Amino acid sequence: MKKLAALFGAALIAADDNFILRNVTIHPVTAPAIPAATIVVLNGKIVDFGAKIALPKNAKAIDGKGLHLYPGLIDSASNVGMSEVSSVRETSDTIELGDFNPQLRAVSSVNPSSDHIPVTRGNGITTSVMYPGGGIIGGQVALMHLDGWTWEEMAIEKNLAMQMRFPSIATSTFSRSFGSGRAPYAESKRRYEERVKLTSDFFEEVRAYKQRKAAGGANFQPERRLEAMLPVVDGKQPLMVFATRERAAREAMAFAAKEKVKIILAGLRDSGPVLKEIADKKIPVILGETLDLPLEEDSAYDEAYALPAELHKAGVTFAFGTFSVQFARNLPFQAAAGVAFGLPHDEALKAITINAAKIWGVDDRIGSIEKGKWADLILTDGDPLEGRSQVKQMWVQGKPVSLETRHTKLYEQYMKRQ
Repeated sequence: MKKLAALFGAALIAADDNFILRNVTIHPVTAPAIPAATIVVLNGKIVDFGAKIALPKNAKAIDGKGLHLYPGLIDSASNVGMSEVSSVRETSDTIELGDFNPQLRAVSSVNPSSDHIPVTRGNGITTSVMYPGGGIIGGQVALMHLDGWTWEEMAIEKNLAMQMRFPSIATSTFSRSFGSGRAPYAESKRRYEERVKLTSDFFEEVRAYKQRKAAGGANFQPERRLEAMLPVVDGKQPLMVFATRERAAREAMAFAAKEKVKIILAGLRDSGPVLKEIADKKIPVILGETLDLPLEEDSAYDEAYALPAELHKAGVTFAFGTFSVQFARNLPFQAAAGVAFGLPHDEALKAITINAAKIWGVDDRIGSIEKGKWADLILTDGDPLEGRSQVKQMWVQGKPVSLETRHTKLYEQYMKRQ
């Protein structure tokens, strides 16, 4: 807190959600950067910004000292706050038993006191899409601010989407005794077909439940598991479908067309010719880790690095997700890796701000610096995609957020050692 006061003045420490930030370069993301600009935030929302604007008299003024102002970054897939130590089962609440659990909600599994949350915030990430796991339908995806005393305070959208892992033909196996191996294709295909039929039967069960509910009657008994699926079959809530490989993506799209539901493809790594179909059907994609190894031994070394540029060229709307806890802080660097392999810088920045907000249907509130939107802002000393840049201050809904983390505490502790 002393460092913040020294940098921005005591006014920052006393600020609530009303302030004026002067002398900064504003990067709206949806418009060109504005140097030597001022932004006005009242009641947690952006009222005005620009080089010359009218200033209210009742807000505290902060000197940005020539730094850069960006909208807060959005991680479109993570488990931050849902798991603390991945190897310790008791600290992880991401997976539930059973194939179909649409009634479960990721939002209530988030621990606001997790040490991973401030570490993730430290790299400029103000918002994260939290998803559950397990089975075929794991539960309801939530959109949350990475600041708040309780998960209720953090939640932006509690029921953002429904998480689904579409069945796939898996021929690889693993045994602690014998290591990895290959399962017979015929056996894997049989299991795959059984699980696809199981999934189709579940959707039929949901639609039959919908008809019974419409008919009503004194004897109708609501069922939470099926009730949770009604927004999906009604087209009001998308399915966030995990599909890593091209075949899985193609089959997921065919299933969505058959069931007449909306989908968002998540974790895509193997694109190929399917990109044109994804673009034609206007299906959004959440890309996984860009800083990763190829899927196969004979795949191109830059398979993951070049994929964002390929999606951009194909006209696919996409965002980045870390799909992790401990590496969620690397979100801006995942986007930056795509820039090094052909993705335009502006598009990389949009993929972790406004495009992510558009995909999830919240671009009226977050994702860019525009009048009327929440003041989810980060003040940096450089480009947030650059590893050397530092986040100097953060605001979530106009309120200043501490950037102190477990890492900074340990740094200060050991720097004092004599």
